[in-house]
Amino acid sequence: MGGRLVEHQFGDIRIIGYSVAGEETVVAAPELNVCFDVGKAPAEILSVDHVLLSHGHMDHSAGLAYYFSQRNFVGNSPGCVLAPHALVQPIRELLRVWAKIEGHESPGKIVGMGDGDRFEIRRGLIAAAFNVNHRVAALGFCILDVRHKLRAEYTGLSGPELVALKKKGVEIEHRVEVPLIAYCGDTAEGAWQELEMVRKAKVLLLEASFFEADHVRRAREGYHLHVKDVARILGKLENEHIVLQHVSRRTGIREAKQTLGKLLAPDVAARVTFLMDRRRAVGRKGAAAEEEASGGQDPSL
Repeated sequence: MGGRLVEHQFGDIRIIGYSVAGEETVVAAPELNVCFDVGKAPAEILSVDHVLLSHGHMDHSAGLAYYFSQRNFVGNSPGCVLAPHALVQPIRELLRVWAKIEGHESPGKIVGMGDGDRFEIRRGLIAAAFNVNHRVAALGFCILDVRHKLRAEYTGLSGPELVALKKKGVEIEHRVEVPLIAYCGDTAEGAWQELEMVRKAKVLLLEASFFEADHVRRAREGYHLHVKDVARILGKLENEHIVLQHVSRRTGIREAKQTLGKLLAPDVAARVTFLMDRRRAVGRKGAAAEEEASGGQDPSL
């Protein structure tokens, strides 16, 4: 794989992943059974049943065929990839070509998605797609936890009273969708910033590709975010945790933190984590591993 995965825990949400701009991006929430983009399909994500593919650039999608093949090889059920509609046919063609190379076709499900489309991951858990602003067909995804709560006017009633109302056909509950994780993939600024499920997701996964002062134009041309854009966007969001990914090798994590920290209010900076802050590498423990994984850099802002 492109690099050792890192792990972060945000309350009851565990994130594992690897993201370096132009090299590889793969981010999974294993307990929710979803992986955002597939990168080169590292072993740690092969047991995850759903890949939510934001777009087709190689650093985000190179491992698709391998993902399906390896799941078939170890006897897992066929995986499921949610992808922009424009990529469904090309992915199927890709799998057919690999079938000719391997001598057999690996089973898999490819589901086309568009802005506003939804897919049930499991009962009570939904993947909702939304448009982002990139150079190619691209989507962001939000994982929604669907809950049912008692309507305010019925609070205080006893159990038998509530049962009696339900028998009469009274709707005593209302549906609530709690956004758990929002993933924006590669994107420039756009209408996605105004979506409530993006602004209020417990964990927001957002790109931060350019940090150099003279790279604003490069960010615009590539439909990516510059650190100045990131700072402006974060000031308007309500997320409990903001995870920044897609930093390039031009910028060390320590430098990226220092640059962004100068642009953010302290309360906003306190909610920010860089995905590739390797304070906790998957499968590694102890101070020595921590130092090695972080490249010997101070992980603090």
